[in-house]
Amino acid sequence: MKIYSWFVFGVFILCSSVLFAQPDSLYFQKKKNEPVQLGWRTKKEVGLNLNQVSFTNWNSGGANSISGIVTGKAEAKYKQKKWYWNSNFNIRYGLNKQEELNIRKTEDVIEVISNVGLEIDPKSNWFYSAKFSFNSQLAKGYSYPNRDDAISKFMAPGYMFFGVGMEYGRFIERLSFYASPFTLKTTFVLDDDLANKGAFGVDPAIYDLEGNILRDGKKVRQELGILFTNQYEEEVFENIKITSLLRLYTDYINSFGNIDLEWELNLDMKVNKFVKATLGSHLRYDDDIKVEVETNEVTNEENVIVGAKLQWKQILGVGVVVDLDNIIRSNRSS
Repeated sequence: MKIYSWFVFGVFILCSSVLFAQPDSLYFQKKKNEPVQLGWRTKKEVGLNLNQVSFTNWNSGGANSISGIVTGKAEAKYKQKKWYWNSNFNIRYGLNKQEELNIRKTEDVIEVISNVGLEIDPKSNWFYSAKFSFNSQLAKGYSYPNRDDAISKFMAPGYMFFGVGMEYGRFIERLSFYASPFTLKTTFVLDDDLANKGAFGVDPAIYDLEGNILRDGKKVRQELGILFTNQYEEEVFENIKITSLLRLYTDYINSFGNIDLEWELNLDMKVNKFVKATLGSHLRYDDDIKVEVETNEVTNEENVIVGAKLQWKQILGVGVVVDLDNIIRSNRSS
């Protein structure tokens, strides 16, 4: 586990050094002629990415398939001279159908992020800040081809973070750096079977020698630890935007120094007003998420779960994105 901790620490240092290397280009300080937009700003988008492959007498072989991902995104930002409030809501759901195989889930995310910042000193770039985040999924997840036993469900797991700390960034819209020495992490596993197995780090059920449950598995796990986040957004070329969200967390009591990692990196390429291509990478490591199951030799129950691993998901898609705010403004003007 320490190897992963050093790996995460190296990633964090690398990302931080890159982001802080050119402060002028990242708007660490307000430009003289740049106005500060106060009040509310909102943005709402819905999108659909489709991918289809079909073969007819193709001598190299292949399987016909069709897949799609529905996305929704909403942002609300409020700014005053001494404080701000930023909130984001994201939802994604994707399915894949491949010839004779049953439909399989490829993407399932529901996420809320909200943070408030209060000015310390008019000449300082640091804010007092409080951050809240929640994420889970909508539908059951399976380790295909096994479709009998779900390995995840809605609110199993569900993760909630809430903490207070400091955030760097006066007049920064594209970059934020947040550090919290006191962040409460709550893990929800609101499913009896998964909770009894001790999935996602909750305490498993206790069985007698005959396999009967003496104590149900707990459905909530709470941790108190240190949280670092780094969020960056930049249009590197015309109509090509890169976004990065890095989150590092370690718990004080249970496994201090064993760092949980969540890093999403996306490259959005806008073809025209409605068509957009996306290339994404999602890296995750959490010592409480086990991917191997070991059978208890005494009770013959699969309630001892071991083997956390580094997880990696890659996404490449082309689809249609509709800006709902533009549609609303067009209807009002007409």
